[in-house]
Amino acid sequence: MTDEEVRRLSWRCRRGLLELDIILQRFSENHLASVSRAELAAFDRLLDLPDNEFLDVVTNRVNAPSTGEFDVFSMKKILEKLRQS
Repeated sequence: MTDEEVRRLSWRCRRGLLELDIILQRFSENHLASVSRAELAAFDRLLDLPDNEFLDVVTNRVNAPSTGEFDVFSMKKILEKLRQS
């Protein structure tokens, strides 16, 4: 991952909900450097969600959004890493 990508993701990880900020900070510290390109694409898709919907997906209250062109396996892997955080 390039420095520009890391900066962009760090900026996109700033959310309006404290719970998400905590989850995303831990995720960034523990997993962001090791995600694959496919997982990165899935994570980017999740970051497009509104805060409350994103939190519901991460806490497994609702299913992840339709993955479209993204790899379902990668979406599952990124959600596992977020849920570990």
